[in-house]
Amino acid sequence: MLLIPAIDLKDGKCVRLRQGRMEEETIFSTDPIAVAGRWVEAGARRLHIVDLDGAMVGQPKNAEIVGAIAAAFPNLPIQVGGGIRSEDTIEAYIEAGVKYVILGTKAVTAPHFVADACTEFPGHIMVGLDARDGRVAVDGWSKLSSHNAVDVARRLEQNGVEAIVYTDISRDGMMSGVNVESTVQLAQSITIDVIAAGGITSLEDIRALCKVASEGIIGAITGRAIYEGTLDFAEGQQLADKLLAAP
Repeated sequence: MLLIPAIDLKDGKCVRLRQGRMEEETIFSTDPIAVAGRWVEAGARRLHIVDLDGAMVGQPKNAEIVGAIAAAFPNLPIQVGGGIRSEDTIEAYIEAGVKYVILGTKAVTAPHFVADACTEFPGHIMVGLDARDGRVAVDGWSKLSSHNAVDVARRLEQNGVEAIVYTDISRDGMMSGVNVESTVQLAQSITIDVIAAGGITSLEDIRALCKVASEGIIGAITGRAIYEGTLDFAEGQQLADKLLAAP
């Protein structure tokens, strides 16, 4: 179980939002590269970066910072999302040293794009499914679609995506605990890996996810909790390693 620290970028700064609302931001740092270094020193084995500006406008706005983080930590797998809606953008990120690109809105609105991207960049494509009450949200969480998250996940698996990042946006940034039930339901419906996000707040959330890791949940993204101190990142990763260690 990977505990994956999140770096959300807005106007070049490291921020966190509540339930994806751009007007409800907390700035945690003006130096995202230093923040990445902090998590690497704490034992992070992967990094999750979101270009929030990019998600809103449909094209990358913080790609230079993402590239700088990748260059500073070349051995650290990075997964990045936000405004990735063309093959040129995917190629640019991979060339910059990003391991995985996370498609969002376009995975729902243009399904053929995911299939083409998986063919063109095998092993590099993930999809972020952000849902509220089982329905997929698009356009930076500003709209709820009519699509059911489980149905979409099954189609994405057929398209060849590497993994699904599943976020319960009603929990994200609210420090209210992860929605284990809905995450498990999604993971059980597909055979590709699932990474949980949204509401991971404490060691109890990590214990709960480790109990269901065998369903195909390989990681958990955490943001506000590790910045505000309700979860010690290093302690959390050590706990996950201990709980899932071979007997």
